[in-house]
Amino acid sequence: MKENKKNLGSAKNGTNHWWHQRVTAVALTFLCIWFIISLTVLTGATYQDAYNWLKHPLVTGLSILVVAFTIYHLSLGLQVIVEDYIHTEITKIITLMLINFSCLLIGLTCCLSILFVFFGGN
Repeated sequence: MKENKKNLGSAKNGTNHWWHQRVTAVALTFLCIWFIISLTVLTGATYQDAYNWLKHPLVTGLSILVVAFTIYHLSLGLQVIVEDYIHTEITKIITLMLINFSCLLIGLTCCLSILFVFFGGN
């Protein structure tokens, strides 16, 4: 007995999603180690010391990567949860749109804040 499976999506999309989540997880492992060590070194530093630290081009770039990878990884994980546990199609679509919009807004706000410090904002 052979069932006809149609319109269930491509297996390639699931594999692509899985790989993106794994790559971001590996990248975040190294980025978070750097970030935690950096914050530990900054313990007891003044506001100006922390500000100057964030103005360094390498620190700015790595901080933006931490934010970007974290937000993207979060978005991928929440998408899987929604697709697995929300069964009403319209609710699923609206929830995914809200998640994507929220992640984009949070990511842009964080990255723009980092760039604001880097380019000399007070």
